[in-house]
Amino acid sequence: SMVADQLGLIHCMDALMLITTTEYVSPVSDENVTVTATEFSNVAVRLYTPRKEAGGLRRSMIFFHGGGWCLGDAGMKSYDHMMRWTAHRLNAVVVSVNYRLAPKYRFPTQFEDVYSVTKFFLQPSVLAQYGVDPDRVCVAGDSAGGNLAAAVAQQLLEDSEVKTKLKVQVLIYPALQTLDLDSPSYRENKNDGILSKMLMVRFWNEYITGDTALGEAMASNRHIPAELSHLFQFVNWSSLLPEEMKKDHIYTSPTYGSSELARKYPSFLDVRVAPLLATDAQLRQLPPTYILTCEQDVLRDEGVMYARRLEAAGVPVTHDHGKDAFHGALMFISSPTELAIGHRLLNRLTEWLDENL
Repeated sequence: SMVADQLGLIHCMDALMLITTTEYVSPVSDENVTVTATEFSNVAVRLYTPRKEAGGLRRSMIFFHGGGWCLGDAGMKSYDHMMRWTAHRLNAVVVSVNYRLAPKYRFPTQFEDVYSVTKFFLQPSVLAQYGVDPDRVCVAGDSAGGNLAAAVAQQLLEDSEVKTKLKVQVLIYPALQTLDLDSPSYRENKNDGILSKMLMVRFWNEYITGDTALGEAMASNRHIPAELSHLFQFVNWSSLLPEEMKKDHIYTSPTYGSSELARKYPSFLDVRVAPLLATDAQLRQLPPTYILTCEQDVLRDEGVMYARRLEAAGVPVTHDHGKDAFHGALMFISSPTELAIGHRLLNRLTEWLDENL
């Protein structure tokens, strides 16, 4: 059945790729926002600059799109709409990054692309060139982009070359850990039509290596060797989830896998891949954080656990939970049926950014 699943997922990937392509819109300016396709640090970006008078230095958002590190494009209609909306509503310079994708490129390429764009943009001379206030810059992303945003925010803390500090970080239903794919949210949503457990496993697998041995081990949750058991404290949902999210789920201790996979592909345990693995000392220095989680989402619990860990480390956190929302809800702002949910979430996020950025 694994083979059939794999074939099914290949078709699924093709279908998703097609959606990405048909959703594409070219970078066209409108009456509110000037849109330019350019490169920062040799990485393609879309730049959204408000047309209205700046009235001083502007705030800025650097955005990383979702799509499991394999799909997606800054030029997709929904992302383009979201960026125009944000630039106009917040009078902000928005940089939307087109990082390179798997399976052609694997970790750390995606991370390095978004990191080098962020580092480039945060240089005082570049911020000045775009009229951006160095005290009002944030990183943001959804899904795999939320993973990249969390990783970038953590990595910047270690980088002595970057003097500009992020004002906030925005993580929209982010993927944050590779250790436990059997949390309540994985159990409850494993056959979800938008992001099933198998598709998420496939995304992780493509991001890290083309070797399906890793995917198969992850699918059965037997990919962490016993000698790394201490890492589970960072993702233990039985201690990190609030009671109402545990429902009747029973936490079972991990079934340990072979040491070989972890030796062969150490990146699946790299903190840049799994930001939930950061120590409390690292988390303590992070900027105020906005996290959106959705009830119908395999990734729900890791967003909640990150919010809890950040709060415990003393970081100001706003955690919004969409009880009626699903993974990818913000992508559906251009289709009328899901309009209400997507718009409500986007409005809420814009309000939060308006107050905090």
